[in-house]
Amino acid sequence: MLLVAIAWIYVVLMVAVVEATSPRGTLLGAFFTLLLYGVLPLAIVSYLLLSPARRRARRAAEAASAAALDPDDGNHPAGNAVAPERKEP
Repeated sequence: MLLVAIAWIYVVLMVAVVEATSPRGTLLGAFFTLLLYGVLPLAIVSYLLLSPARRRARRAAEAASAAALDPDDGNHPAGNAVAPERKEP
């Protein structure tokens, strides 16, 4: 995925350079070429393709935080975490 994204940005960058340096081209046209053919589609595709990885990371973080909250990792009811102070007779 990363290699395809880099190649796509390279091609779009070269098209924008040609647009900017051609006698009939403009810098504004090159900017919009870079934006509309490069950045915007690549952002949408990468967001869609990386959503399963984000979901896995979120579930792993939730599982890690749930494991941190349960110190004995058993299904026992929670007791008093601090032992009572014993009074001297």
